[in-house]
Amino acid sequence: MPELRKDPITGRWVIISTDRARRPSDFTRATVEPTGSRFCPFCAGNEDKTPPEVLAYRTDGLTHGGRWSLRVVPNKFPALRVEGDLDRQGEGLYDRMNGVGAHEVVVETPDHMATLASMSERQVAEMIWAFRDRVVDLKRDKRLRYVMLFKNHGEIAGASLEHPHSQIIALPVVPKRVQEELDGARKYFEFKERCVYCDILRQELKDTERLILETDEFAAVSPFASRFPFETWILPRRHESHFENIREAEVLNLAWVLRSILRKMDRVLEKPAFNMIVHSAPVQEAATEHYHWHIEIIPKLTRVAGFEWGTGFYINPTPPEEAARFMREAGLS
Repeated sequence: MPELRKDPITGRWVIISTDRARRPSDFTRATVEPTGSRFCPFCAGNEDKTPPEVLAYRTDGLTHGGRWSLRVVPNKFPALRVEGDLDRQGEGLYDRMNGVGAHEVVVETPDHMATLASMSERQVAEMIWAFRDRVVDLKRDKRLRYVMLFKNHGEIAGASLEHPHSQIIALPVVPKRVQEELDGARKYFEFKERCVYCDILRQELKDTERLILETDEFAAVSPFASRFPFETWILPRRHESHFENIREAEVLNLAWVLRSILRKMDRVLEKPAFNMIVHSAPVQEAATEHYHWHIEIIPKLTRVAGFEWGTGFYINPTPPEEAARFMREAGLS
């Protein structure tokens, strides 16, 4: 019997389609394998093919030159630009403003053939540090209200280049989907005087049915109302609303957890394309008791079609309990 499940944060309903339950091998997908067959502006030696870096980590400690291990550069074709004023205007019932913001690319490694799953824990930790360092810098610009940190892995997930990279987009507004999540968490807190994410953590750690792995700092779970098959959340066990307030011990532990989850996905789903998004509180807001930063990873196994667009419901053909079991059984390395 199919189930309707309600997300306790946003109130969004999903359909867990148990009648057409699908195992990992049932999905048709393209395995993401880097080829290195084309010219790549992100590879070492091609630094002049990108805009000047805004951040770099180097193995020799130099600020410029030398061998880099990670670079952050402005996107050559940015969705938003730093220069200019917002210039908010109204035209009758319509609102508009200039496209002010920032759009940056995190080149995660000089190695074109690497993936986040195959990198060392140190390299994954550097990506997390770069996210944190750039948010801390960008939030100084009071025009910017939200900083989106995300990774598209594979062409069908939106990656235009196969070299390992992620992106940072700073916005002058809080996105609608983010606001829905914030509002849902606030309503839950007002009713129960507890953080909904902390409650989710407590329940998942107790029940273990949807728990994939846990450490002293983080837990990875298949959410109860998963929108997509093998959707995975990584939640810090310490309550914190803003990602940029992550501690050093948490960065190192998160690197291990993130790498482990992606390696499990590679084993279970044969190296799928995926989207990874860091969910955090708006950068100009103070710390809150009701919101809890976390990471969501969504393998690209199904497509959003007319029913989903028309209703806002999602149909998930793999129950999260089954997804978590497959991921647990994939082991660790």
